[in-house]
This record gives sequence, C-alpha cells and structure tokens, in this order.
Amino acid sequence: MRSLKPASSNNGVGRRLTLLHLVCAAALFSFLVFVIQSSFFAGYHQPLVDLNREEVRILSDFQSNVQQCVANRGLGLTAHIIDHCKLILKFPEGTNSTWYNEQFKIYEPLEYPYDVCEAILLWEQYRNMTTVLTREYLDARPDGWFDYAAKRIAQLGADKCYNRSLCEEHLNLILPSKPPFHPRQFKTCAVVGNSGDLLKTEFGDEIDSHDAVIRDNEAPVNEKYAKYVGLKRDFRLVVRGAARNMIAILNGSDDEVLVIKSVIHRDFNAMIKLIPNPVYLFQGIVLRRGAKGTGMKSIELALSMCDIVDIYGFTVDPGYTEWTRYFSTPRKGHNPLQGRAYYQLLECLGVIRIHSPMRSERKQDWSDVPDREMIRMAHAAALSLKKSQSGQGGDLGQFGSCKVWGNVEPGTEGPISGSPDMSDSRKHSSYSKWELTPFNSLRKEAQDHYKQMEGVSLYKMDGNKLDDLVCVKHSLDSVV
Repeated sequence: MRSLKPASSNNGVGRRLTLLHLVCAAALFSFLVFVIQSSFFAGYHQPLVDLNREEVRILSDFQSNVQQCVANRGLGLTAHIIDHCKLILKFPEGTNSTWYNEQFKIYEPLEYPYDVCEAILLWEQYRNMTTVLTREYLDARPDGWFDYAAKRIAQLGADKCYNRSLCEEHLNLILPSKPPFHPRQFKTCAVVGNSGDLLKTEFGDEIDSHDAVIRDNEAPVNEKYAKYVGLKRDFRLVVRGAARNMIAILNGSDDEVLVIKSVIHRDFNAMIKLIPNPVYLFQGIVLRRGAKGTGMKSIELALSMCDIVDIYGFTVDPGYTEWTRYFSTPRKGHNPLQGRAYYQLLECLGVIRIHSPMRSERKQDWSDVPDREMIRMAHAAALSLKKSQSGQGGDLGQFGSCKVWGNVEPGTEGPISGSPDMSDSRKHSSYSKWELTPFNSLRKEAQDHYKQMEGVSLYKMDGNKLDDLVCVKHSLDSVV
C-alpha cells in the first residue's frame, strides 16, 4: 500500500494541473469572445451613435429656442430643459393655484413635464390628418363597422353593430364617403373659445379677417358681442348637451358646419334632419394631454385644415382665478394652469398662436417662435431618433406609420351624407357642398399637399400613439 502513495500524489497533482489548464483556456476563450463581440458591436453601433449625436444636437438647439420663446411669451412661465427631448414648464412662485383635486386632496401643481419630441411628432402628424369620420375609414379599418361604429352611436342598445343596417341608419346622416375637408384647405383659421376675457379686448374684426372661424358649443354670434368675437361663422364643434339648443343658436346661419365632438344620438339625429347645415362627426381621438375639452378638439380640427391657427378666448394668462364665459355665468371647467402651460408649449412649437388681453397692447411679433424650417429639422430628428430607439431600420417614408391600408377605386363616388326622411329645407340646401368640392377649387397649397401625399388620406385610430394610422389611397388620376 505504501508503494501506491507516490503514484496517488502524482495523479492528484496532474489532475490539478489539468484543471488549471482548462480554467485558463476557458478564461482565455471567454476573453477572446468578449473582445470579438465588443469589436463587432462597437463597429455596429458607431454609425448609430454618430447619427444620434447630430439629431440630439438639432433637438437641443430646438429646445433652446423653445426655452427662449417661453421666456419671451410665457407671461411668467419658464422652461427648464432636462435633456434634448424633455423639459419642465414652471409657473412663478406665488401663482394662485385654484384647481383643487378632490380625489388626491391637493391643489394643482405649479410645474408640468413635457416631452417635446413626442409633442412635435404628434402635432406635425396632425397637419396631414383627416379628423372627420368617413365611410372609407370604417370600410378600411378592421372591424370598423362591427366594432368601432358602435362606439360612435349612443343609445344603440348593443356594444357591437350586430345589425349593420341599423348602424348605417344612425350614421348615414353625418357620414360622408370621403373627407369633406383637406389639409391646407385654409391659410388662416381662428379658433374662438368662450372665456370672459374676450370682453376685455375688441378682437372682433381681427377674428373675422381669417379664412375660417371655428367656435364651440352654444357660443352666440350676434351684434351684441360682434366687436369682441366677430360675426363670421364657418365651423362649430358641439357636444351632446348642446344639441337641443343648436337650432336657436344657429339662427339662420345655413352654411355653418357643425362637427359633433363624440357620439351621434337621438337628440342630434332629430335636429340634423331639420336643419340645412352640413353636419359631421369628429373622429373621436382620445389624447391624454394637459389641455382637454372642446377647445382642444377645435384646435385639432383646425390644424387638420389650416396652415396658421390663431386662438382667442382660451384664458391662458396669469391672475386667472375662476372660470368665466363671455355670454353667461361661469361654469366649472378643466384644470386652468395645466391647460395654460400646454397651450404655451404648443405656441412655442409653432402649432398655434395665442391672442389674449395681456398681449393686445403690444405688437404681435412671432419672430421668437421657431420657423417652419427649424420645426421641419426638429421633426425629422425626432422621427429618426424614435425609429432608432425602436429598432426600425431604413427610410420608411411618409407612410411609415400606416398600419392599415385601404383603397378607393378610381372613378367611384360613394353616397353623400343624408337620409330619405330629411326635411325639404335640408334636402334642398347646400348641406353637401363640402363633399362635392371640385379638386381644382382648392387653394394651390391644398392641391400640392394632396399630390405630395400621393392621394392618401391619413386617419388616426385610437389613443395618442403615432404608429396607428389608417391610410386610404385615392386615385390621383381622377383629380389631377
């Protein structure tokens, strides 16, 4: 047995040496793999890093312009930059925080974070959008008639359109076959809110000088308020509660277009059959933003039709302590400070131009708002960053966000909105004039845009995602 001890010892040493060699070899192999992978991925990501660096520079410069714009135009608001996309808008200390949240038992905050990259992508997309519900949208959208249409009809009695004929009967009154309004159709539009601040300044003539004027709900338009809010009336965005009063509000304004904000229902159907006015249904996008309500929807509608959007009567200035209306007693509204901050952001993104009593005594100079070329560059940089972050490669072009496609056959024309049981005054009015607008009667900018978009109409689906568009292709041959 003693003769075996040296041999056993030698075997143990040999095994330890073999194990050591294996460990060293494994470590060397792992190191080589790490080096190779590091070299590969470093080489792979380097162009992306370089590309992002230029985009971050563009967006950082844009943020600086937004910051300066807020300083010049924000009437006390200040913009604090976090990075190339994110910033915080802050109200000055001592601002009266008037909105009390019963749920959380707190007053509204005095600062609000925003993502400028997301905002510019969203609102530049709106400039190319269709915001009126159409038959072609329901036809193209998967389960558009069965599922989505039911959500737009109040008192249907079902959560789906199990009876399509019944759903069509409800919607036919306000459902054009194709978009009645086009991007760039008007050069300037005025969106007129209902704030009592309108009585502090005589904006009437200025409002009426716009190519189109958009008003909200029951806002009266008459000689009593003409010097404050003007007399021109082209579009009116209305909610369900305003339906019963609308005949009196319209008061013979046969050409004023009504756009219903959310759903069609019995009160609206009865009213629509009697009036000669064009009536359509807003597409009903739910966007979770700081500014809400009918006024925000009016801006969305305007941006889809107009090059320049001026807003009046939105009460976005300091010292605001209660909700007011220029034509009636005040009614509780939305969070005033958060809304004001968001409108100010939109102005400094070049989306809207704010007019208010606080600015009426001085010349309106828009040179501190980013110009269209700066906005174009920032939009392109934000879009490229978004694609790189989501792993999308290549140039997807202007239709990269289209998730659903539909086609309209050349030479086909669908039915005009309406129903057989309309009153004679409606049947023989010009309620359908927008649906029969000849292409060559549109302003040149609208025609050029339509050709640039290759005859494609863009629709949002739901929510505030950017990549959820329904895109419907029309034939250019039939209009060019």
